[in-house]
Amino acid sequence: MFVRHAPLAIIILFAVVGFFTLRDYITFDTLQQHREALLDFRDANYAVMAAAFVATYFVIVAFSLPGAAVASVTGGFLFGLAVGTVYNVIGASLGAFAIFLAARWGLGRTLAARLEASEGTLKRVRQGLREHEISVLFLLRLVPAVPFFAANLLPALVGVKFVNFAITTVLGIIPGAIVFTWIGVGVGEVFDRGGKPDMSLLWEPQIIGPLLGLAALAALPIVIKTIRGRKDI
Repeated sequence: MFVRHAPLAIIILFAVVGFFTLRDYITFDTLQQHREALLDFRDANYAVMAAAFVATYFVIVAFSLPGAAVASVTGGFLFGLAVGTVYNVIGASLGAFAIFLAARWGLGRTLAARLEASEGTLKRVRQGLREHEISVLFLLRLVPAVPFFAANLLPALVGVKFVNFAITTVLGIIPGAIVFTWIGVGVGEVFDRGGKPDMSLLWEPQIIGPLLGLAALAALPIVIKTIRGRKDI
């Protein structure tokens, strides 16, 4: 029993320790201080830098460490919009898969079994989720208010299919990854002016609007089926 729960317990432990020990180190100030060294190393060892970046992003996400936004911006700063987005999506997706599988192997298996055996409201919730699994998973990725850790953990705890989780994760984080990477592309000029990346841009209408539009599109099948179900009653 302990072995099954160990991966998720380790992730939670690292997340708590990392919150208190790393939040002052993985920052935009750190990126600014070391940007020349990072660029020089990238130019001399591109493949190593790319692998190290993806691995670092994976660790940050897999253990829910602080600094995911900084990592995403760094991807744009080091590799440009197109390649940086690809590396950001790969690192974040692999980290999300790790959390999902760790939770599914332990606590998720137990909770999913209880949901399957449940009656009443819980049974209806599970059936509704199964019918709209893809749409719900896309919503978790596209609604900005949902924390990334929660979008990785909750699906595992209610027994969604891993293949659906993987597909919606990779596709669902692309819009946000593009935004963060785009900020990173221009971060060098921001540093030259003595400023810091303005993450409030994420809530500007031209940014949040399309994201909410995609979220509404993901929710559309649920709305249509609900309306049709009421008409059939």
